[in-house]
Amino acid sequence: MVLPVCRKATPVLFVETMAPSLAFWRDRLGYTVTAEVPGEGGPAFVILVGNGIELMLQTTASLAADPHAAGMAWRGDRSCLFVEVDDIDVLAAALDGCEIVAPRHETFYGATEIGYREPGGHFVTFAQFQR
Repeated sequence: MVLPVCRKATPVLFVETMAPSLAFWRDRLGYTVTAEVPGEGGPAFVILVGNGIELMLQTTASLAADPHAAGMAWRGDRSCLFVEVDDIDVLAAALDGCEIVAPRHETFYGATEIGYREPGGHFVTFAQFQR
């Protein structure tokens, strides 16, 4: 069996409102916002980088509105994992038979993604970016 190559893993922290978390990560710790998706009343999603760490913040409202995340059945979980892979086909073959919670889809930011629930109940989104 060919095993998938994973490039990096990024935590996704779900928040009710973005402003307090941005104040913590950006304003107090000096992280830089490298990407932002607007939402009602402010950003719905941001990527922050600082001190060798990348993390994503996403509002629970934007998660609920995402048609690709419908199967995640968010139950107050506060994080998930976003993993970049070299080959989404190899990854999907390696995880054949595992529970898919977000079917394979293309994103507006240039990734092919598929989301799984790992056996411990956590959500893991795997993404291949066009290079």
